[in-house]
Amino acid sequence: MASVQIRAAKEADCGDILRLIRELAEYEKLPDQVKISEEALRADGFGENPFYHCLMAEILPAHGEPQGQGIGTKIIKKVAEVALDKGCSQFRLAVLDWNQRAMDLYKALGAQDLTEAEGWRSFRFEGEAMRELAGR
Repeated sequence: MASVQIRAAKEADCGDILRLIRELAEYEKLPDQVKISEEALRADGFGENPFYHCLMAEILPAHGEPQGQGIGTKIIKKVAEVALDKGCSQFRLAVLDWNQRAMDLYKALGAQDLTEAEGWRSFRFEGEAMRELAGR
């Protein structure tokens, strides 16, 4: 079985983090949504008061074994561990409506689909809308 180590990201990982963000955006058919630089990732995640925390999965596959088996589950379990350690009462995941595989995984791990259960919708402010709200 592949050996997987999940660890807190380091500032030196910012190039890989950006690459993974871009790969995910391509997979989600939303490459134009990536509007962040490696420098911004450094500033936002590794300054005195970070805006985000990131985990990295290091995978060492066993000879002849396909990569990726169970990695998502391991990462989500680690997120739950970190969230509890930081005093969080919950964590939320965003998934596109066509990604049934991810939704099935989240539900199998015990997540509640808030769209089904409570009717929540997600909204975002960005760019000009943010500047207008802020009076800039």
